[in-house]
Amino acid sequence: MTAPSPSDLPETIPVREAHRFPTEALEAFLAQQGLGRLNELRQMRGGQSNPTFLVMAEAGEYVLRKQPPGKLLPSAHAVDREFRVLQALSRTDVPVPQAVAYCADPGVIGTPFYLMERLHGRVFWDPMLPELPREERAGIYYGMNEALARLHLVDPAAIGLSDFGRAGNYFQRQIERWSKQWVASKTRENVAIDRLAEWLPAHIPADSDETRIVHGDFRLDNMIFHKTEPRVIGIIDWELATLGHPLADLGYNCIAYNTAPTAYRGVLGRDLPALGIPTQDEYVRRYCERTGRSDGITPFHVAFALFRLAVILEGVLARAQAGNASSDEASQKGALGIALAERGWELAQSQA
Repeated sequence: MTAPSPSDLPETIPVREAHRFPTEALEAFLAQQGLGRLNELRQMRGGQSNPTFLVMAEAGEYVLRKQPPGKLLPSAHAVDREFRVLQALSRTDVPVPQAVAYCADPGVIGTPFYLMERLHGRVFWDPMLPELPREERAGIYYGMNEALARLHLVDPAAIGLSDFGRAGNYFQRQIERWSKQWVASKTRENVAIDRLAEWLPAHIPADSDETRIVHGDFRLDNMIFHKTEPRVIGIIDWELATLGHPLADLGYNCIAYNTAPTAYRGVLGRDLPALGIPTQDEYVRRYCERTGRSDGITPFHVAFALFRLAVILEGVLARAQAGNASSDEASQKGALGIALAERGWELAQSQA
């Protein structure tokens, strides 16, 4: 079989200088796993947090996810947890890539890593879906909606994930965690993050002890869709997955509805019916129908999601300044931390 040329792989680039590693030990690891020789290694264009690579081996194509180089924040970049949740969910109807192998030995490529199958499909980066005709856009949104509902209908204990996180009290623990991460990664002032860190604990919804598997970064471009159908064939980027409240995932998934196109690729202010895109109310209602819920999200859930995302992007900015971020666009994306936190604060004030 002839190996594809770089022009046939638009989602990849040559390996970035900061992420290069000797491949001899990786070749030996592939052989041990029965995957044959390494033909080529390229880096995926995405991967803001964990560097991601396309491994073209004798047995086929695989995606490699590893920790970034350099000093890391506590509990961050846990590729072992990503591998575990993929393995567990492969026994359900949740669409995920097949986990192939995990390597804890940093001596192989410099950090722990894992391999998963490479899925061939469509990835949509812009929530306005400009590449699709109007009549196909709602199907993509509802396909994403169905994938999220399937995830939240899974019983963690039934697939061996009862200890994948702590049950109950999710929002309080997460607010505390990300407030600490903000202090640990802070390189500049972000007043809106500070305000949200104070406001959020005092406005946690009363009924917040429900526990399910949450993805933590559930957004459109973390889905691989079927080549022709409006169906998700793989949810990717599970670094932030844990046990938590499902409405935290839904609130995060609705960030695009609450941010403008100039701020993190949102659709706020756009004529959604004209675009053929369901409104947030329609989207949330469909999710509730699929999961049997009687409640939806409030401004708290989206403000919480924006607070957490702003802290994450401030961490991206910090890694960019340290020279070990996973994307050339890290500085630009990290700079969005202020805009997103300010939008979260606006939503918080709308609920007060």
